[in-house]
Amino acid sequence: MAGHSWALMDLCRCLRGLPPGDVDWMSVIGLANQTLTSPALIDLVDQSPAIPEDVCAYIRNLYRRNVVRNDRLATQLEEAVLAMNDLGVTPILIKGAATLATAPRERRGVRLMADLDIVVTPEETERAVAALIGIGYGIQAEASPESRRWHMDLSRPSDVGAIDLQRSAPGPAFAYRECCHPLKQCVPAVVGRGRAYVPTPTYQALMLIIHDQFQDYGYWLGDIDLRHLVELRDLDRSVQGIDWDELCSHVSGKLMRNAVETHLLVLSELLGVDVPRALCSRTIPRLQFVRRVTQARFPVTRWPLLVMAICDLKNYRTETSTDAPQASRRRGGSWSLPKVASLQFLLQMAAAPRVGKV
Repeated sequence: MAGHSWALMDLCRCLRGLPPGDVDWMSVIGLANQTLTSPALIDLVDQSPAIPEDVCAYIRNLYRRNVVRNDRLATQLEEAVLAMNDLGVTPILIKGAATLATAPRERRGVRLMADLDIVVTPEETERAVAALIGIGYGIQAEASPESRRWHMDLSRPSDVGAIDLQRSAPGPAFAYRECCHPLKQCVPAVVGRGRAYVPTPTYQALMLIIHDQFQDYGYWLGDIDLRHLVELRDLDRSVQGIDWDELCSHVSGKLMRNAVETHLLVLSELLGVDVPRALCSRTIPRLQFVRRVTQARFPVTRWPLLVMAICDLKNYRTETSTDAPQASRRRGGSWSLPKVASLQFLLQMAAAPRVGKV
């Protein structure tokens, strides 16, 4: 888990185009590989003449190979969207799939992605699956019918990535309680000869934050997903950019506010994104930021700092108590220790290798 994580600040400066004078390039590149951000260093290589030639050659080679891979993913995405369109399905593209559909081709190689995330409505699911099977996909995994979040993994031997078919936005349902239907947060997109929807940059940002903080348990474990932070930075730099007021309008409850503001504070401090000061000043997000940096520099602190997960336990129980009356949820109930099973789960997650995380 530790790897070269102590080089986090140097890597972040490099991603900002501001490499320090005494860079340990082996550690920076090692951490970039660990966090899947190596292709994003192409901007530094293209703009800074002081980078060692062997580092430049390595990054350029990685970037070129990733361009080829993402071009193949883009072709694969167009074929999948077209097949769904033929059966009357217009899917929503999220995460890397949305990037492929909207980013300029010259920026296509910056993001390293593993699969294509596609969302369809429950009514469209059967047709979407039939469309993909019709062009050669096989079902590799499927969530059980009683699962809170249904998804299906489909793949073909000839492709460089799988398709992750979903019926809802990433993360737990309580995180989207203040959001309207996802389609109302999307705009039409042309995918080659196909038609799809992509979320607005603001809604893409919200989904990435919820994915990292809750679906991937980053808020509880104190992880940093630097690859997604770079993607958030690029969303803010896009033509439409991130509307911070709108983003906040989708956030309700103390837990969500703490998690979102923690993520934005990390984004501001590590990558220099101009996040409004009001979203980076409260005590709990600042403590969570210190926790993340401390764990990156001294990985052994992951274990004692897990106690910070308990600080928001009451908020979590309040905001996920969907069966309780509204008035009861507002009162929040009494505080109590987490269940033994929850503690065991967090300990197992903290010990497990997590690709792309610091």
